[in-house]
Amino acid sequence: MHLEVETKRFPLREAFTISRGSRTEVTVVEARLIDGDVMGRGECVPYKRYGESPESVTAQIEAQADALVEGLDREGLQTMAAGAARNALDLAFWDLEAKRAGCRVWDLPAYAALGGQAPEPVVSVYTLSIDTPAAMETAAAKQAMRPVLKVKLGAGPEDMDRIRAVRAGAPAARLVIDANEGWSPADYEAAVPVLQELGVVLIEQPVPESEDAGLAGIAHPVPLCADESCHTREGLAALKGRYEVINIKLDKTGGLTEALRLRAAAEAMGFGIMVGCMMSSSLGVAPAVLVAGGVQLADLDPPMLLGADRAPPL
Repeated sequence: MHLEVETKRFPLREAFTISRGSRTEVTVVEARLIDGDVMGRGECVPYKRYGESPESVTAQIEAQADALVEGLDREGLQTMAAGAARNALDLAFWDLEAKRAGCRVWDLPAYAALGGQAPEPVVSVYTLSIDTPAAMETAAAKQAMRPVLKVKLGAGPEDMDRIRAVRAGAPAARLVIDANEGWSPADYEAAVPVLQELGVVLIEQPVPESEDAGLAGIAHPVPLCADESCHTREGLAALKGRYEVINIKLDKTGGLTEALRLRAAAEAMGFGIMVGCMMSSSLGVAPAVLVAGGVQLADLDPPMLLGADRAPPL
């Protein structure tokens, strides 16, 4: 088994801004597992919020080279810490297994054993960056034909003006808010009357992970979705009473293998499911579609936001 690792960059059509900062391009790390004339590929996105960088993730992937030569397989890989590096390798293993078998990933017995189903078309949210209320109203009006808009907030006292502006620009769209840990529990409580009036259907990660406990003692008339607070199955129990929905992202779960197990465990515990992704290319988004069939909400819009993508794109 031969391993190759490469960092790649893809430009965005326009700047993408959340409460933690702005970017104009996407940086991904691609892992390739080569076995004879068969190659499996997987893509991950190093995320600074989780202490990752392209350099650190590349080093973590390359550190598995000897183990791969000695026979490390996908199940053995699961002992590696969950995160972007394991995601790239896990996805490369799934791709390699399917190519060896001459079939699609969803036709593999190992995939069915994890409860995986064949992919189906999904409706994705379309994300609007944080900006001034006026600029966000204009952006919403341009995307008003889309059924679901996700609105990035968490940038201070103008947030309610921002969401009002988006509703004015897109009066028929379902609205989802993502505060990216930018609020406090008190901010959420204060915002609820406005959000209910505007028909917001879900709020993603309103508070920092360290303040999750404050969500347990207040009502949630607008349901809450855990993103930064939810990575793998081990963290699910702590989210009960704090969140109604979890956001499954492959870069957090450390791959498709744990993502499928996380979905099954979360559904068994009564959580709603959102499937999202980091800002990545189509190679990183496509495997998330396998987890997204029939879920409450899919957030898989990066191929619509890129200025250049893989060929062919998703």
